Amino acid sequence: MPATEYQRSFGRTLLNLRRDSVHSVAESSTTESTQMEAELESFQRRVAERFVDLNASTSEDLLSLEWVGKLLESFLLCQEEFRVIIVSNHRELVAKPPMDRMVSEYFDRSVKALDVCNAIRDGVERIRQWQKLIEIVVCAFDRTRPLGEGTFRRAKKTLIDLAIGMLDDKDASSSSSVTQQHRNRSFGRNKEKTIGHFRSLSWSVSRSWSASKQLQALGNGLAPPRAGDVTATSGLAVPVYTMASVLLFVMWALVAAIPCQDRGLQVHFNVPRSFQWGGSLMSLHDRIIEESRKRERRNSCGLLKEINQIERSSRLMGELVDSVQFPLSEEKEVGVRERVEELGKVHEALKNGLDPFERKVREVFHRIVRSRTEGLESVGTAP
Repeated sequence: MPATEYQRSFGRTLLNLRRDSVHSVAESSTTESTQMEAELESFQRRVAERFVDLNASTSEDLLSLEWVGKLLESFLLCQEEFRVIIVSNHRELVAKPPMDRMVSEYFDRSVKALDVCNAIRDGVERIRQWQKLIEIVVCAFDRTRPLGEGTFRRAKKTLIDLAIGMLDDKDASSSSSVTQQHRNRSFGRNKEKTIGHFRSLSWSVSRSWSASKQLQALGNGLAPPRAGDVTATSGLAVPVYTMASVLLFVMWALVAAIPCQDRGLQVHFNVPRSFQWGGSLMSLHDRIIEESRKRERRNSCGLLKEINQIERSSRLMGELVDSVQFPLSEEKEVGVRERVEELGKVHEALKNGLDPFERKVREVFHRIVRSRTEGLESVGTAP
């Protein structure tokens, strides 16, 4: 083959190789882009499905220990899927601006949730104190014992302890007047000691800490990503915003349900319903706000269903105990037994529900810590 013919042949071959290479890279890039879009869309869909399921709960189930535990489990699943997207599947993209900044901001935001978890665990311990008092009342009216005046005196004292223990923190300043009011009602000289016990349950957050302010700090600066940011991050800005919104909602719901310092639900939520999960999340937010506005819940120390049951059952029991006269009529005894049975059901619900719920809160705490460490390592800013 002449040299010129060989050169032309080699040139055509090289040109074809280059053209094939360009097509191959373009096709590969398109495939990767399509796979990534499908992955991000799948994440959005699964988050939406979980909140649709949570929102399908009846008003009887909403804010029960079981429901809040289910909410925490949904958060853990979302957090794990988010971790896989950010840390495992797209580590290279996460390390580039502006994605590195967004991821760092999310994990800085998540640190604020740790104090909320600590405060919630303290609130669980406070509920346990109420559980013990309920148990005293239930045991005092054991069916194997006759209903004597001593039984009612003991029950009355315990119910007063319970009522004072359940005072909302905003009402703490008035607890001294309540103490004085009941000092001569078989509460005795242990009254002040009891109140002190309820008011010093070894909070793991400082006395000046505020749940309301912490939630506001969690929500500060949270806004849907701009179109430019979505493009610049190949869509990864969307799951970051999604998880930040889910985190804020979950912590807000915990504060709404469980007693903690300076509870407040005035957090600005404005999730666009264009997000698949936005409608269900906002619907749940509105339902919880509506629950908080009910007359019987306005001064409650928590919206947890079981707390409402404690308040109602103990109030009715207290009214009945105050109204009894001896000798006890058969009708009155039947009424007392019915109220005791109600309290027993509440005690059983707390006994079965508090430990699993606390374990779930602890798991959320540790998962946030672990995810933050991995996430910051992925952007090269690990402490």
